[in-house]
Amino acid sequence: MKGNEGFENAAALLPGDIRAAAISLPERTKLAAEEFRLRAGAEPCVLTVEGERPFSSRKITVRDLERVLEAATMASAHTALGSVASGYVTVRGGCRVGLCGEVSRSGGEVLTIRRLSGAAIRIPREVKGCADGILKSLTAGPWRDTLIISPPGMGKTTLLRELVRRLSETYRVGLLDERGEVAGVWEGVPEFDVGNRTDVLTGADKRSGAVMLLRSMNPQLLAMDEITASEDMDAVRAAAGCGVGLLASAHASSLEEMRRRSLYRELFALGVFQRAVRIEVREHRRVYTLEEVEA
Repeated sequence: MKGNEGFENAAALLPGDIRAAAISLPERTKLAAEEFRLRAGAEPCVLTVEGERPFSSRKITVRDLERVLEAATMASAHTALGSVASGYVTVRGGCRVGLCGEVSRSGGEVLTIRRLSGAAIRIPREVKGCADGILKSLTAGPWRDTLIISPPGMGKTTLLRELVRRLSETYRVGLLDERGEVAGVWEGVPEFDVGNRTDVLTGADKRSGAVMLLRSMNPQLLAMDEITASEDMDAVRAAAGCGVGLLASAHASSLEEMRRRSLYRELFALGVFQRAVRIEVREHRRVYTLEEVEA
C-alpha cells in the first residue's frame, strides 16, 4: 500500500459531506491520522497520537453509521448487521470498522448489533523502517519468542507487520491474520508488504488457524496479532509444542499490568515468551523498548 492510501480507503467509507471534510484535512493531519471516530449525536473526530479532534461541525446521525456499514460490507445495513456479531468488519486493505450499538443475544451468545450508535474506522498504514531501532537486538542470536505490548491504538499491528516483513528475510513466516488487518489480503494477494517468505492465513480463529499453518506450511516462525482470549492460548501451546518461533501482540501498558490479569498470567505460566517490545508515546513519538520477561 503506497503513500496515504490507507487514509483514502478509510475516508471512502464516510458519508459524502463528512468524507469531503476528511479529505480537506491538512496533509500533516492525514499522515498522522489513526482512526475516524463517529458517534451518533456528536461531531466526527479524527484520532492521532495527540488525541481526538473534530473535523466537521455536522453531527453524526444513525443513518450516517448505517451508510458506513453499507459501504464497508457492500450490503444494506439490515443485511450487514447480521454478520457483525464480533463487533467489527474488515474492509479491503486491512481497514477495520469497529461498531457499537444495541447487542442482540440468544442463549448467552451475541447474535448481532441491531441499532448502531458509534463506529471507529481504523486507518491502516505501512511504516517501513519503524522496526529498525530494535531489529538488531531481536535478531542477535537464535530467535527468542517475543510479545509486542501496548494499550489499544498505539501501533502494535503496524510494528508487527513491519517485523514480519523484515523477519521473512531470514525465516519462513506463517502469519495468522485472523481479522485481515496485518496483511490486508485481497483476492489472495496481500495489499501490505509482509515479505516474500511469508504465508498468510486469514479468517480462521487463532486456535484452528495455528494448527492449519503448522500442518500445511511448515513455518519457522508463527506471527499473530492480539492475544485476547483464553482460546488463543491453544495457538501458543501448539506452536511451542512444535518448536516454532513465536511473535505476537497483546493489550497492556507494561509487563506488570499483564501479570495482574488472569488471562496473561496464564500466558506467562506457559513459559513461552522470553521478551517483550513495549510501545509508549513520548513527546508525541512512539518509542520501542525491549524488555526481558521474567519467569
